[in-house]
Amino acid sequence: MKTSAKNQTYVFFTDLSYADLRGANLSHANLRDADLRDTDLRCADLRDANLRDADLRDTDLICADLRDANLRDADLRDTDLRCADLRDTDLRGADLRRANLDNADLEDAIR
Repeated sequence: MKTSAKNQTYVFFTDLSYADLRGANLSHANLRDADLRDTDLRCADLRDANLRDADLRDTDLICADLRDANLRDADLRDTDLRCADLRDTDLRGADLRRANLDNADLEDAIR
C-alpha cells in the first residue's frame, strides 16, 4: 500500500528485499520497519527518509544521499556505504557491524 502527501511518501508493509533501486528518488519516503535486505540502492536519493528500524543488511548504498535521514535502530550490518553522504543523519542505535564506511561523509551525524 502506498499513499502520498505533499513532499512525503508513506509505504506500509514494505518488503523491497533484493530490489534494484539504483538511482531511485526516495527522498522523504517513510520506510520505517522496511525490509531492504540485499537491495541495490547505489546513488539513490534518500534525503530526509525515515528508515528507522529498517533491515538494511547487505544493502548496497554506495554514493547514496542519506542527508538528514533517520536510521535510528536500523540494521546496517554488512552494508556498503562507501562514499555515501550521511551528513546530519540520525544513526543512534544503528547496528553498523562490518559496514563499509570508506570515504563516507559523516559530518554532524548523530551517533
